[in-house]
This record gives sequence, C-alpha cells and structure tokens, in this order.
Amino acid sequence: MNVIIKPLITEKMTSVTEKQNNKFGFVVRPDADKLQIKKEVEGLYNVTVKSVNTMRYAGKTKSRYTRTGLIRGRKNAYKKAIVTLADGQTIDFYSNI
Repeated sequence: MNVIIKPLITEKMTSVTEKQNNKFGFVVRPDADKLQIKKEVEGLYNVTVKSVNTMRYAGKTKSRYTRTGLIRGRKNAYKKAIVTLADGQTIDFYSNI
C-alpha cells in the first residue's frame, strides 16, 4: 500500500525548501498516519526523517456559468505532509527527469 501519492513541487513549497534546507512536502493518502509516512519516505529516498507534520485540506466546491447553464463541481480533499530531514540530508526530486 503506497502512502505517498506525489511530492509537492509548488512555488510555495520550493521557497520553504530553499529557506529551510531540509523540509519537503508530499501529498499523502488521507488515512495515512505520521509513522507510515516516515517509514515510506525513509524507504523510498534513503534519508533519515526527523519529524513529520500533517495537514488535512477539505474539498472545495466550484461552480461556473457556461452556455448550457450552471455547472457545479467539487475539488478533491487531500492530506499534505511536511517532512523534516536530519541535518545535511536532502531529496532531489529532479534526478529522474
């Protein structure tokens, strides 16, 4: 069972990583706990995880007007994890490209 869905590579997360060199963000499954996230990050990237902070995001409703009428939809709810690594360690997301 994969706990990590994808790494967060956004402008805001990149600035956090640059300021505090050992913090990285991941989108994880909503039912994952901190120990599972820590174990999977250490297994995938061969690093030592110092701490894990998690945040839950609720799915927002969106609507727009089109020629055929009002269309309503919903964005997915997700969980975000900020992983702090031990000093001197880093994760390179761009090495596989």
